[in-house]
Amino acid sequence: MSPPTVGTTARPPGTDPAGDGPLDPAAFGHLPDLESLRLLVLVASTGSLGSAAARLGIAQPSASKRLSALERRLGLVLLDRSRRGSRLTDAGAAVVDQARRVLLELDRLVSGAAALRGRRDAELKVAASMTVAEYLLPAWIGELRRRRPDLQVSLRVTNSEHVPELVRTGAAGIGFVEAPQAPNGLSARQVAGDRLLVVVAPGHPWTRRRRPLDAAELAATPLVLRERGSGTRDTLDRALRRAGAGGPRRLLELGSATAVRNAVIAGTGPAVMSELAVRTAVADGRLVEVETEGIDMRRSLRAVWPSGRTPAGPAADLLACVRSGL
Repeated sequence: MSPPTVGTTARPPGTDPAGDGPLDPAAFGHLPDLESLRLLVLVASTGSLGSAAARLGIAQPSASKRLSALERRLGLVLLDRSRRGSRLTDAGAAVVDQARRVLLELDRLVSGAAALRGRRDAELKVAASMTVAEYLLPAWIGELRRRRPDLQVSLRVTNSEHVPELVRTGAAGIGFVEAPQAPNGLSARQVAGDRLLVVVAPGHPWTRRRRPLDAAELAATPLVLRERGSGTRDTLDRALRRAGAGGPRRLLELGSATAVRNAVIAGTGPAVMSELAVRTAVADGRLVEVETEGIDMRRSLRAVWPSGRTPAGPAADLLACVRSGL
């Protein structure tokens, strides 16, 4: 006579065995613990409670107590105990059959998780705003590669508006933004400071000014601008609003700091740019910084990652490289 089956009715995951609704979290307190299932399976394979206990490194009385507790949880008699030893009942044999499948799936889960960790620890996907990607990240990633030569790093360069979504969806393990404020729903840490400068080509009338440029005059002058959604554009918009001026006027709108810088050098018109992006051009005379007053264009450059988590693996290693360079 074949042993009876136990719990063979198929139900959707996460539903209550007694009905069709979601599983009550309190029900998890009545589930058998995995070590007791392992013990029961070992009793079946070794034919002895004592041998099974020895395999698990526990005393036989403790093993007997565990199996008694398992029987109470399941509401079944799993072992016939006698002076000659213990043997599985028909219900015990059926539970062993299903316990083997449970333990096999658990082993697969653990192995799969280990494989995922291995892939996570071998690869880092970074999303960064253009200014951070061009002027800061090369040094940070270079240091990371020196520390972790086995690590594969991929960098997606976009504007600050799009970086948070890449991090939220898991398309990037860590992001870097230059927006005036930390993105909602993400954890953030300042990694660098920056400020925006008004720059013009040599020979522009502003190079001969006797007084600083104020917010109203800057707002009234057509500028070479970054596109909306970039951190530089957002910082400029906010700075002018805080100073009581209107938004900037557009002479030309371009999609990268390099394009804006080259347009200004060519004499197209003034621009407001990151100090990181124009430092060399100002130093060698290709651009001239115009002094301003009453406009606060300082900003923080931040690393961002999913809220409620602590950066781990390569993301944490990259942050350590960033901190070491501050």
